[in-house]
Amino acid sequence: MRIETSRLIIRNFEEKDAAGLYEYLAAPPVNCFYSEKVNSYDEALKKVKEKQNGKDHGSCYAVCLCDTDFIIGEVFTMKEHPDTYSVGWNFNLNYGKKGYAAEAAKAVVNNLFENDARRIYAYAEDDNLPSQKLCERLGMRREGLFVEFISFVNNPDGTPHYENTYQYAILKREWTNR
Repeated sequence: MRIETSRLIIRNFEEKDAAGLYEYLAAPPVNCFYSEKVNSYDEALKKVKEKQNGKDHGSCYAVCLCDTDFIIGEVFTMKEHPDTYSVGWNFNLNYGKKGYAAEAAKAVVNNLFENDARRIYAYAEDDNLPSQKLCERLGMRREGLFVEFISFVNNPDGTPHYENTYQYAILKREWTNR
């Protein structure tokens, strides 16, 4: 996939993305990306190669600034046959509050609907307000709250810390009519 917007390029990962990826995966801001944490440039390079080879159980794309081709985040999609997709995103907080995540997510959702998607959904933990707001800006409806749905990290005593997770979704006909 390669999508260009007025400010962004959404493309497959390249080895040169390791430095930028390291910037935002060295200290993931939300627990759901804790398993992606990298501790060095070499680990970031390995992670880029995994994303290139599809070892992340879906399709993952680098989101880069048009003028520099520097990676500022990523979007990912996973198809559930025949026509449903899960989408998500992770962005460098140093580039926050500029609308980049919304611009990238909108472009990817639009691309999926222009191809074979009928329904697209996303998860956002109940303490991840920026992702919840992004889902709402995309026109997604909040479909439900999964209480103690998943654990990404452990509590200080070693027991799993379960996250409450919202599910948002939008249908192709809703996207087209918005």
